[in-house]
Amino acid sequence: MSIVHILRIFSPVVLASVLVVGASMLFSDTSFAASINDGVNAAKGDGQPAELFGDTGVITTITNILLFVVGALSVIMLIFGGLRYVVSGGNSTAVTAAKNTILYAIVGLVIAFIAYAAVNFILSTVMSGSAFGSGGTNV
Repeated sequence: MSIVHILRIFSPVVLASVLVVGASMLFSDTSFAASINDGVNAAKGDGQPAELFGDTGVITTITNILLFVVGALSVIMLIFGGLRYVVSGGNSTAVTAAKNTILYAIVGLVIAFIAYAAVNFILSTVMSGSAFGSGGTNV
């Protein structure tokens, strides 16, 4: 079968489908925009946040979770570095590796706090603007 033959067979089917869908949208009682909103609201589960920004927004929740994870990992790495320092037994390479572990854990924690402050500053700046001043995008 050639492509031309396949197109001759399926073009009436496609045309009929487009006409049926178009007619159903034209003669339906509800508007198309309302049906899209109904679909979005049906897809949203119970208890899920409806806003992107704000105190209960999705972005704020994600940054809080990431800050918690980074903080927990930094504390774990600080403890690990301290144990490596205690167990090093005076070996200069082991002491240096333990000090580097502690230093990198502290640097990671400081970078995480700076990133958190930057994200909060940017979100507060964006939310004070006209686009998101009313609490974000409600879905």
